Amino acid sequence: MRLALSLDDGDPDTLAAAAQISALLIGDRETEIEMADRAIALNPNSYRTWHGRGWVYEVAGQPEEAIRSFERAMRMSPVGPQTFGALTGMGFALIELRRFDEAIVAGKKSLRQNPSYPGAHRCLASAFAHLGRDAEAREAAARILEIDPAFTIPAWIARSQLSKTAKLMIEGLRKAGLPE
Repeated sequence: MRLALSLDDGDPDTLAAAAQISALLIGDRETEIEMADRAIALNPNSYRTWHGRGWVYEVAGQPEEAIRSFERAMRMSPVGPQTFGALTGMGFALIELRRFDEAIVAGKKSLRQNPSYPGAHRCLASAFAHLGRDAEAREAAARILEIDPAFTIPAWIARSQLSKTAKLMIEGLRKAGLPE
């Protein structure tokens, strides 16, 4: 990431990707927000910059701003090949806002585009569990374990900075019966 930025820190797609990767793996929120916002300033008409900004703000614990960014990205590319990622990010943010029914809608749309994307199944497992829809939560949890048999909540927490702000997401995964 540093190498890419040292070669061209003025490319909006590079900045957006670096901000998103850093947000998910490192968690230097101030720097990541600055990079994501700079990417938008350089190219406000890019799906990639808005998508990356959505994840940065989601990880930073600002779900409302994350949703605005994901919505903007999807307006730029409503049927693009990566829209499932924006829909899943929206679902995660909606869970943190306790808008579980809307999170389910976003998760289901994501799955229609990419049925094997584990993030969408995590979104659904958590949202269904929060609503007490236990059978559907267990079904989504089972699908997660089919895709990733080694999945555990602590391992997911350890590998993602998102877990630091996704308290309700994690609570829902536990309610859905995913392994500790």
